[in-house]
Amino acid sequence: MKPIVCSPFQPDCLDGKVALVTGGGSGIGFEVTRQLLLHKCHAAVICGRRASFLQQAQRILQQETGARVEYRVCDVRDPEQCQAAVKFTQQQFGRLDILVNGAAGNFLAAAHQLSPKGFATVMAIDTLGTFNMSRAAFSLLAQSGDAVILNISATLQYGATHWQVHASAAKAAVDSLTRSLALEWGSYQIRVVGIAPGPIADTPGTTKLAPGIGKDNVANMVTEGIPLKRMGEAWEIGHAAVFLCTARYITGDVLVVDGGQWLYKHPMVPQEMVAKLSRTVESKSRNQAPRSKL
Repeated sequence: MKPIVCSPFQPDCLDGKVALVTGGGSGIGFEVTRQLLLHKCHAAVICGRRASFLQQAQRILQQETGARVEYRVCDVRDPEQCQAAVKFTQQQFGRLDILVNGAAGNFLAAAHQLSPKGFATVMAIDTLGTFNMSRAAFSLLAQSGDAVILNISATLQYGATHWQVHASAAKAAVDSLTRSLALEWGSYQIRVVGIAPGPIADTPGTTKLAPGIGKDNVANMVTEGIPLKRMGEAWEIGHAAVFLCTARYITGDVLVVDGGQWLYKHPMVPQEMVAKLSRTVESKSRNQAPRSKL
């Protein structure tokens, strides 16, 4: 079994819960599922479009956690498939307490070369898929009495990101959904929260955004813009998910887990020159007294 790495949580803090995770067959969705189960979620249903990935993920998760894991092939763009996945979860376990909307689509594309179909595809998977699954799960989640919807977002949209106009628009809309659903569904004891991951090592999302570049080169390129000077690990997103699933007075918020990447700005001057330049600028500024133009 892969050990829990420095988990600050009680090992049974999710005891008895049932989770449904879209995008659970690989990457962040897979690790979020693993951490939920390692913290004693009773069971999980993982969803995705590729049965082979789901089958492999199911086998690994059951071996490592001892929990029951089922899978369901589901394209979140289709409301009927989302409803079928929720119905399957209810048939298997009789309840649903945690919905993780982790299914996402992305690729690099300059805005002037991006087709309307490509833009619509990412919007459909990320945004429409999040709404479709949340709406399908609403009634079952409302029966929990202590339910949470966790939307996997991003930080691309916090400023602007080159070649990511489609994903930025989609994730901005997901964040808006998080707030709106939290507002409307709080009275049903359904919390709605989000996680905005930064670059996470060894995940399909990072690989897609650096095609044809070696693993070490990707790490060097990406960490240059991260204050903590490293890429994140998938288990760190998993731990953030466990926290939000147990933080019963948090709703409508999106937790950024990115090592400070979205804060990063390239230094205007080298660090070793800062003190010297500061003194020079201060001296010059003192001589800039107002002057009459008369």
